[in-house]
Amino acid sequence: MSTDYWYDGSDPAVALLHAIRRFRAADQEMRRHIGSDMGLNSTDTEAVRHIIAGERRGDPLTAKRLSETLHISTAATAKLLNRLTESGHVRRAPHPDDRRSVIIVATDLSHEEVEDWLSPMHEKMLQAAHNVPAGDRRSVIEFLDALVEAFAPDDAAQDD
Repeated sequence: MSTDYWYDGSDPAVALLHAIRRFRAADQEMRRHIGSDMGLNSTDTEAVRHIIAGERRGDPLTAKRLSETLHISTAATAKLLNRLTESGHVRRAPHPDDRRSVIIVATDLSHEEVEDWLSPMHEKMLQAAHNVPAGDRRSVIEFLDALVEAFAPDDAAQDD
């Protein structure tokens, strides 16, 4: 197997990294399709996802928190929210606990579009997870968590 990695291509562990790369590419493509179908760019789509997730947790997002979550400036967030408001995907609403603050709420349109796209995919993902033998799930979780850790900035290297 040829490899785009700088590892020894004959190392069987590299096949896992190829699988992760295929998964990441499929995930990115799925997000592009969702955004395209919703008429949104990738940042807008990600914002809608975070807004809906916050609603489901009972922790609605303010513009400031959305800005922090997306790692974009407050000016970029204002433009993003204006686009999403104009497209009918979000609305601003008074914060339920702080009269001085405003929360961002996904509209029925956003919920319907996301539901139409994600429900069938989430069912397939859950089925794939069920298909992993119960005794192997902990190892898979530990492997994926180790990749998450590998992606994190190395604080020790930054301190030099």
